[in-house]
Amino acid sequence: MKVIDLQKTPTAVFNVAIVVSRFNQEVTSRLLQGALSRLLELGFPDDKVTVVHVPGAVEIPIVAKKLIEGARFRAVIALGAVIRGDTSHFDYVCQMVADGCLQLSLESGTPVIFGVLTTENEEQAMARAGGGMGNKGADAVDTAVETVGLLRLLTV
Repeated sequence: MKVIDLQKTPTAVFNVAIVVSRFNQEVTSRLLQGALSRLLELGFPDDKVTVVHVPGAVEIPIVAKKLIEGARFRAVIALGAVIRGDTSHFDYVCQMVADGCLQLSLESGTPVIFGVLTTENEEQAMARAGGGMGNKGADAVDTAVETVGLLRLLTV
């Protein structure tokens, strides 16, 4: 039996893009800070990291697509915060962003890591943006690094 698990393998540095939504900026700025801190911990120099701000979560997939088309990035990390309100708008936005990121990832072969919070309220979002539930921006970096490593290994 061959088991492939890169969780304990040293990180290979590569070009990574982070697409972060400005909407719910109090939350998304914390997600971004968590992601950037984790990349620094893993030894990613500034010239390997590109951050692109977009107005809202819905714009993440189209900007991620443009970044991938340039073939410069081995992974794109999508960061955003969609917090439920009084209308069904939440459901539409969550579905559009999740579907867009998944479709782009599968079609391009480049991991688009879904670090978009979809929470019931602001307290849940803050808990996941550096609060009691950790920082999902940092977690998204770990997912990107491991996924890129796995894809590299599986294509050799």
